Amino acid sequence: MPNSTSPSSTKQLMGRAVLVSLSLLAVSSLSFAGQATQTTPPDDEPEKAWAEVDLQLPAAPKPENLVNFYKSDSQSFAIDKLSLSVAGDGTIRYTLVATSNAGAKNISYEAIRCETYEHKLFAFGRSDGSWSRSRRNQWDKIFNTGANKQHHILFTEYFCEGTTVAGKAPFLLSRLQGKGSPFIGK
Repeated sequence: MPNSTSPSSTKQLMGRAVLVSLSLLAVSSLSFAGQATQTTPPDDEPEKAWAEVDLQLPAAPKPENLVNFYKSDSQSFAIDKLSLSVAGDGTIRYTLVATSNAGAKNISYEAIRCETYEHKLFAFGRSDGSWSRSRRNQWDKIFNTGANKQHHILFTEYFCEGTTVAGKAPFLLSRLQGKGSPFIGK
C-alpha cells in the first residue's frame, strides 16, 4: 500500500525535527560556554622557572664538626655538620673538606641539586678562615668516576632520593653520621 502522508503531517514532522535540532544546538552551546569559563586545574599551570637563592657563606669549619663520609685511594672527605642546609631553592649546601693521604686539606663550600643531578662550587676556604668566591657561576653534572666521585656518593647515598631532596638537614646529617651509611668504617 502506498505511503500516503498528508502535507500537514509532513509539516508536523519537519517542525519537530527542527525543534529537536535547535534544542540540541542550545544544549551544546551552553556546554561549550561552561567549558570556556572553567579555570585551568592546578596540575596544568605552567611551572615557575627555578631560581637560585642568594649565597650566604658559613663560618670556617672546625675539626670537631667534621663528619667523614667517603674515603678514596688518595683522599678522605668530610662535611662540616654545622654548614649542612637545605636552601629555599631546593639545593643542599655544605662545606666539604677533602684531605689527601699526605695531610693536605682543600675546603670548599658547595651545593648539590637533586632535581638535575648537578653540583656547584661556591667558594674555596682559605687558611685564615675566610672564603674566596669561585669565578665559575655554573652548575656541573655529577659523575660517578674519577676525582669527583664524592659528589655522586653524596647524591646517591645521603642527600637525594631520585630527583628530590631526601629530607631536611637533620635527617641528611643522621644519614652522614652512619644511620644507613655504607661507608662508615671504611
